Amino acid sequence: MQWSSTEQQGCIVASPDGRVDEATAQAFTEHLAESVAMAAESANRKLIVDFAGLDYMSSRGLRALTLAKRQADTAGVTMALARPNAVMREILAISRYDKLFTVSDTIEGVL
Repeated sequence: MQWSSTEQQGCIVASPDGRVDEATAQAFTEHLAESVAMAAESANRKLIVDFAGLDYMSSRGLRALTLAKRQADTAGVTMALARPNAVMREILAISRYDKLFTVSDTIEGVL
């Protein structure tokens, strides 16, 4: 799994690429924590996780999102998810994470 972070309009946009499974869940968790910390220092205190590059996410990835959401809430950071593909959208719906997070088809929709 690859990871990149950029700043757009005072928000941190984190972009994981690949699969989040047993082999990559720890790195995903660590990158999310770092991104929340970056967002806490950003102008708008907002983290957008761009799902465009994610093919799949196991329950370990969902757990990482839960931990990151708790960290974000504690730090006063708003966290949103953007551009999930059909598989990721289904995973978010089945797990009801689409109720926990704002989910948008575009990054601009959550900026």
